[in-house]
Amino acid sequence: MTAEAIPEPGLFTRAAAAFAASVPEDPADDGFFGPGSVTWRLHADLSEPVSGLRSLLLQALHPLAMAGVDQHSQWRDDPGARYASTAAYVLTTTYGDRAAARAAAARVRKIHEHVTGTDPVTGKAYAASDPALLIWVHAALVDSDLAAAARYGAALTPAEQDQYVAEMTAVAELIGIPAARFADGGAPASVAELDAYFDAVRPDLATSASTADTSAYLLGMPDIEPELADVWEVVAAAAVASLPGWARAMYGFGDGGPAPGSVPPGREEVRQVLGVLDAVFLGEPGVLEARQRLTLRIRKAGR
Repeated sequence: MTAEAIPEPGLFTRAAAAFAASVPEDPADDGFFGPGSVTWRLHADLSEPVSGLRSLLLQALHPLAMAGVDQHSQWRDDPGARYASTAAYVLTTTYGDRAAARAAAARVRKIHEHVTGTDPVTGKAYAASDPALLIWVHAALVDSDLAAAARYGAALTPAEQDQYVAEMTAVAELIGIPAARFADGGAPASVAELDAYFDAVRPDLATSASTADTSAYLLGMPDIEPELADVWEVVAAAAVASLPGWARAMYGFGDGGPAPGSVPPGREEVRQVLGVLDAVFLGEPGVLEARQRLTLRIRKAGR
């Protein structure tokens, strides 16, 4: 068999490799969050695969964000690589030391410098480095983490939810969002501000043929390992079910899953599937060792 004939690793295999490589063995410090943060706890929750897909579906509802992806990314050619690189960024800014987090953010900002153009749907100009678009992507991620965890993962108190939103402003500032109060153009710093942001931005959202194509691709995910195709179906249904009602309505999903008239999966079914996925994840090279490194850091901080 030639090298060209060897298939590329699947989505979760690459995500596992990104996790193993992004959790440092000897960090210089505890980064921007630390072992006692809500961010560490939430980003290690079983519900993260649901959150990640929900975030992408939400992001695709912004025409300017969608135009940037369509005109400057070939992610459909290799979605596994894009998924892994995004996962590596989130993991590095979460668990890495401050120098590693800053370096990861600097690489993304450098890429954003070249992502400019005009949206063919609205006729508006866009730039990936525009703080308004950066806040959209950031808010979609933060909101999705909270929504997926509330429905399928760890229960957070209202105070812990607010703490998570506030903690994540550190990453927002790294990527180029102004270090300012929400009212002055900064990232939302509480659940109330996050809700207010979505209320304000909704008139700017729209669907298009590109949005529909992207959602169909994400929900079908041809890059998934064949043995995990059934798992992805449940994750996809859970991601759709956890979207806000207005987003489901924009996609035409109704009250259930992706298919018209479908019933959303129950919490226990999703938890069982996510547990199976986590077991597969742990079996990948380096993942168990990375988890152990995090556990030791958490225990050390607790002492």
